[in-house]
Amino acid sequence: MATPANDAVKIFKFIDFDLSNGLARITLNHPPYNVLTVPLMAELADAIESLEGHHDVKCILLDSSQKTFSAGISIEDSKPDRVFQTLEAFNRVFQAISEISKPLIVVVNGPAIGAGSELVAFGDMVIATPNARFAQPEVKMGVFPPFAAIMLPAVIGPKKTYELILTGQGLSAEEALALGFVNRVVPEAGLQGTVDELVARIIEFSGPVLEMTKKVIATSIGRPLAEAMKKSQDIYLNQLMSLQDVEEGLRAVLEKRKPVWKNM
Repeated sequence: MATPANDAVKIFKFIDFDLSNGLARITLNHPPYNVLTVPLMAELADAIESLEGHHDVKCILLDSSQKTFSAGISIEDSKPDRVFQTLEAFNRVFQAISEISKPLIVVVNGPAIGAGSELVAFGDMVIATPNARFAQPEVKMGVFPPFAAIMLPAVIGPKKTYELILTGQGLSAEEALALGFVNRVVPEAGLQGTVDELVARIIEFSGPVLEMTKKVIATSIGRPLAEAMKKSQDIYLNQLMSLQDVEEGLRAVLEKRKPVWKNM
């Protein structure tokens, strides 16, 4: 396991965490179904939070070592006497993902059920194979998915959200693609190549520019247009324009060469 410079080495039990060549790779590794226990979610939040401020890390990849991406929260952790701690842990993961300045790519090569599907929805980009399946079956257990209920309308639209949550029926990978829940569906044999190509395209760019770009996109969602435009222009003029990488990028275009980023 690689860790950022100057950070204490931390061994995780339920996830694998590796940093190399501008990529932070987090792999769910809780056999056999990657059930999202409180300890696993604490590790996931710890790993993501540790990346803030590391400009050499330009992208996060979240995947699974199991055939199932994640079966979601266990029945035991969903009971009334434990659900507060469970929701608190999941909320911390949500906050870590929403506040991190790095683009997050989620790779799904198997079922993502309940909170596992909600975790996928947190991704900035999602690459899936035909093995992927997404479902919010909570209504069958007499509850509702608290994160999906507020996130999915913006991702797949309100009517499809009602259908998905109120019926508990799942989505195939192709159905998820048609709804915009995933970016691409690729054959399993081509998954690694597709992911490698996407990561390579992202990490060739300036770290601080990527961070600001994600910040503008993320903070504009749901805001009134005028307010979102004002925020975007403020970041553009008062933060982006102060970067050396802006001058380098423009100079490289004029000189017809690849830029050499000063800010990694």
